[in-house]
Amino acid sequence: MSYFDEGITQQVTYYLRLSRVIVISAFNRSFNMDMQIPWPDILFYSFLLITIIQLFFYLFFFQRLAFYHPHGSVPLQQQAVSMIICAKNEAAKLEVNLPKILQQNFSGTYEVVIVNHNSSDHTRQVLEEFGQRFKHLHVLHITGESETMPGKKFPLSAGITAAKYNLLLLTDADCAPASPSWLKKMQDGYRNGTEVVLGYGAYQKKKGIVNKLIRFDTFHTALQYLSYALAGNPYMGVGRNLSYTKRIYDEVNGFSSINHTASGDDDLFISLAANGNNTRIAIDKEAITLSQPEETFATWARQKTRHYSTGKHYKRLHKFLLGLYSMSHFLFLPLFVSGLIFYNWKLSLGLYLTRLIIQAIVFYRSMKKLDESDLFQWWWLFDLWMFFYYIIFANTLWKKPRKSWK
Repeated sequence: MSYFDEGITQQVTYYLRLSRVIVISAFNRSFNMDMQIPWPDILFYSFLLITIIQLFFYLFFFQRLAFYHPHGSVPLQQQAVSMIICAKNEAAKLEVNLPKILQQNFSGTYEVVIVNHNSSDHTRQVLEEFGQRFKHLHVLHITGESETMPGKKFPLSAGITAAKYNLLLLTDADCAPASPSWLKKMQDGYRNGTEVVLGYGAYQKKKGIVNKLIRFDTFHTALQYLSYALAGNPYMGVGRNLSYTKRIYDEVNGFSSINHTASGDDDLFISLAANGNNTRIAIDKEAITLSQPEETFATWARQKTRHYSTGKHYKRLHKFLLGLYSMSHFLFLPLFVSGLIFYNWKLSLGLYLTRLIIQAIVFYRSMKKLDESDLFQWWWLFDLWMFFYYIIFANTLWKKPRKSWK
């Protein structure tokens, strides 16, 4: 180490120790205690514990997606598939996305069932025009709401009931397949005993920080639910790209046990129907769906708060694990700063860098698999952003859920 480096190190150490003395003195004066509370030790060992918890999630769960390679029995022969889409005032999006869904490269038989629910725009006319050109498109027009089946579950259950085939593939009207092989790649996820296949519903890549924040949020959610599925603990899927069998739907009596909330047609249903033996994932780049993202932070924030969390209805184990991860993620940054100032900056920095390196490896490999590699150069900033993300969207934990799905 050069004389210059030694001088810098000494100055940093001096100012951190001075800050530590000042803050500890302030704590002691504030609490008017005769015996000093070992705040530096408490803060550092809290940081150590939080770091261990974070490393547990990355090394036990998230590395499963990062190093995932499909293996096991060969895919089943192509079976007939019923694609189901619920639409409500989505005429413009259907005009753009429906041709990509109706013209999939699939040698087997498939149908597209679209449930037009209470649309007041020209959705009916758009679907009638497509119906004249594509014989495998079947449309249900339903009006009104169900008192016993709130939200999207009502039109979705109608579509499932009308479906001809056992394999169901779900997406939304504002989604488009990333490739003409989307249907085939999702169907390839089925092996002997498979009842549920979880896909990735991404957002289109555009310029601007808002687009990157939205896509990182989507990636971060997928990192969790796909990794948990690989660990044998599936807890959710996303309706933008999800497949399961009609048999498992009937076995759990559809949505009957989760009709207490308007949402949950994807995550709560998967939590109910999926297990470590009957669930697989499909993350081939051709198996992804793409949605149009919000353009501004304000509209994205409103979208996030409209989709109120159903997490309180998850199984106890899933609630505990998800809550533990979020809590440790939120506390990691402030406790790291506390460790730098009040305890030993070298030890604190060492713990931070350990977690940073492991996180970088997991993020790089996982983003590459989910076709989000362009986000990697910003990942460390996104990780810092998550501290503020938890604060901004914390109110969704106690807000009442929506009664309608659109």
